[in-house]
Amino acid sequence: MTNWVGRTATEIAAAVREKRATPREVVAEHLARIELLDARVGAFRRLRAKEALAEAEEVAARADLAELPLAGVPLAVKDNLAVQGESTRLGSAATPDTPADHDHVTVARLRAAGAIVVGLTNVPELCVFGTTEGVHGTARNPWDTTRTAGGSSGGSAAAVAAGMVPIALGNDGMGSLRIPAANCGLIGLKPGFGTIPAGIGNGDWFGMSENGPLATTVEDARLMFSILAATEVVRSPEPVTRTIAVSVRSPLLGVTISRPYATAAREAAQLLAEAGHRVRRADPPYPLWLGTTSLAHWTAGTAVDAAGLDPRQLTRRTRVHATVGRRFVASVRRGARREQLRTRMEPFFAEHEVLLTPALARRAPTAANWHERGWLRNLLANTNYSPLTPPWNLTGWPAMAVPFGTLPSGAPCAVQLVGRPGSETDLLALAGQLEELRPWRRTAPLA
Repeated sequence: MTNWVGRTATEIAAAVREKRATPREVVAEHLARIELLDARVGAFRRLRAKEALAEAEEVAARADLAELPLAGVPLAVKDNLAVQGESTRLGSAATPDTPADHDHVTVARLRAAGAIVVGLTNVPELCVFGTTEGVHGTARNPWDTTRTAGGSSGGSAAAVAAGMVPIALGNDGMGSLRIPAANCGLIGLKPGFGTIPAGIGNGDWFGMSENGPLATTVEDARLMFSILAATEVVRSPEPVTRTIAVSVRSPLLGVTISRPYATAAREAAQLLAEAGHRVRRADPPYPLWLGTTSLAHWTAGTAVDAAGLDPRQLTRRTRVHATVGRRFVASVRRGARREQLRTRMEPFFAEHEVLLTPALARRAPTAANWHERGWLRNLLANTNYSPLTPPWNLTGWPAMAVPFGTLPSGAPCAVQLVGRPGSETDLLALAGQLEELRPWRRTAPLA
């Protein structure tokens, strides 16, 4: 009997379309994997075992089964996106336990393509931080369960990396897809502004948050992106030569990049140069005010999302984050700093089509009760390990995390690719080349 756990979404969908597998058997095998491992990993806030099996039967009965790009593919959804019949808790005790009366548009698109939602994944409260823990559970990195999976799409990334699902839906407001993807050895694509419907929280963190895929392979990420963006993304038969800048400089003063991540970026650049791309060392013109601007947008987004919630049911770090942010909401809404940053970066990206950087500055913090610790301690932990993601939420340009090499602990390392507006397909193509040149391990070796 074929085991579908650990297979890609593309492989599973092809087997279901060709009647070599049924949606029910595929879903059942993944549910068994979740039951076996999730007590150790903490990926899911809500497992939809009964509902998923029933939906698998519905997919099997669809007249268009042979045309479904995600036929019978198990899917995990981040717990800040509506799934009909399920509550959306955002990692908090302050949010209502009220079932949604409709699917978020991204969930609806994936379901229409044949995907089956097996559960909703853990997030930090209000999806604020780059570690995932709280009243609903702690998401651990399946490659090293002493470490956080990252955040805020930490549960989604952990689910994919542990082989509980082949793909997951997450989103990214200051790195929330790319951070856990980098920790867990996955492809995590943050699309550019307006490419995929957002509708995340109260205003998408002023337009900085984007929904996107988490997958083990570039092929699956490309497929999922095509469905989410409602556009066909075809892999070019011949690679296109790109002008690539490689930078290992931190955007934030006082934050350094550790040797494994800097080495990964340099080695990835060398491979792309040997593949024929025009690669050179060049640092983006990060402004001195980038750190304060990032902090203002990060906290202001939380202030807006926390409005109307009972502060007594929020954790202390979230309350402080929202309190700090309230003073910035008006200025952040005007968007002047974001426009200044785009204007400052445009000449650099006119000269270079793609920027290659480390994905993170250092390995993830330990998997601990960060939600019970002070705000400043959380702020420093997040800033010191993930300074490279926020600039591209501020500009609204596409960026993605790509697995590349390993850390001394044996956990995955990763690089980041950043492109011009509308360059998601180009980034996927470059990631595909890196995947071919330096294949990565797809699933953590959990027993």
